[in-house]
Amino acid sequence: MYDRLFTVEQPDGNEERDFKTFLNANSLETLTDAKLEPSLKDAKPEARYQFERLGYFRADPKDSTPGKPVFSRTISLRDSWAKEQGK
Repeated sequence: MYDRLFTVEQPDGNEERDFKTFLNANSLETLTDAKLEPSLKDAKPEARYQFERLGYFRADPKDSTPGKPVFSRTISLRDSWAKEQGK
């Protein structure tokens, strides 16, 4: 699952620090033991799905194999709870 690449909104906005110091170490999370609906084992490459409470995913055309699909998150769902916590 892909997340934000940087930890701040404008990583190049700080002249005192290199933008690489703002890289998000958790920008890529790989789940290997996820449970899916049985019908998804036949997902065609490039097919798009919404997984509840996680976001929108696409069957990866390069890494998916018949019977063992790989999904990449393309859009995460908004986290309204985090917004409320910041108030």
